Amino acid sequence: MASPPPSEEASAALQWRPTASRKNLKRRAEVLSTVRQFFSDRGLLEVETPLLCASTIPEPAIESLHTHYGRPARRLFLQTSPEFAMKRLLAAGSGPIYQICKAFRDGEAGHRHNPEFSLLEWYRPSWDHHRLMDEVSELITAVLGLPAAERITYGELFERHLAVDPHTASLHELRQATSRADLGELPDLDRDGLLDLLIASVIEPHLGQERPTFVHDYPASQAALAIVRPGPPAVAERFELFVAGLELANGFHELTDAGEQRRRFEAERQERRAAGQEDVEPDELLLAALAHGLPPCAGVALGIDRLVMLASGADDIRQVLTFPTERA
Repeated sequence: MASPPPSEEASAALQWRPTASRKNLKRRAEVLSTVRQFFSDRGLLEVETPLLCASTIPEPAIESLHTHYGRPARRLFLQTSPEFAMKRLLAAGSGPIYQICKAFRDGEAGHRHNPEFSLLEWYRPSWDHHRLMDEVSELITAVLGLPAAERITYGELFERHLAVDPHTASLHELRQATSRADLGELPDLDRDGLLDLLIASVIEPHLGQERPTFVHDYPASQAALAIVRPGPPAVAERFELFVAGLELANGFHELTDAGEQRRRFEAERQERRAAGQEDVEPDELLLAALAHGLPPCAGVALGIDRLVMLASGADDIRQVLTFPTERA
């Protein structure tokens, strides 16, 4: 006979307990040990960079958490990724580096998200994104025991699942595709918003089911911090990795041009202002490092919590965290 649900008082009294089992905590430790050994064997230097910085990413889809320090008060941001500081190290001649750290994003919570999460990020000077995909695939095999990943372009996925060319389709054609997929007409979404909705709702659940899947050659409008390769069509030299329908990593053949990076920052700031979001000043220290000379390189960020979820068979991120935000 099933036990009755705990009372509200009893539930509150248990909030001190971790949400992860000891078995999953042990699995996390094993994953972290495997990751560090993987990079030690390949000669990458483990580094630490500040999590509390004067600047943050201005991308409209990502909101940073911030606080104030000192007198007069100085606004400091909890980093959504260690990317900017790691690129400063690369420009200073660090060579290949990796980092395992906490990262923070405001408003991201759910069975696959926690506002505070663990991230693995690494950079390979002189590599492109295709060579880095090889190494990411090797890491996933080492940790999860899965076969080598397959690769498919963003355009091929849309043609296969939606019979739409995402690089040339009009706004009207994309709205028709969302309607056919029973996602509604969504007149307020722009072109990239519709593409994001379609890939997340229709395509991603099918990815990485038999073996890990890399999606690459994203639309140029979704380049973020990646190099754009001239077309037609022009595409961003960017990839994402999916395992069992779960987005696990996001990588780039990194943009090294300080002027182009400043232009992209300003375009993102304009988008934020137009949407009524708080403005974010560009990271002048990163731009100075790029101007000094960031070596040609590829970099990737991989979600450690999600990797542990896959390694332990968990279906909720709280099953692999000691104390998620609601219990912190």
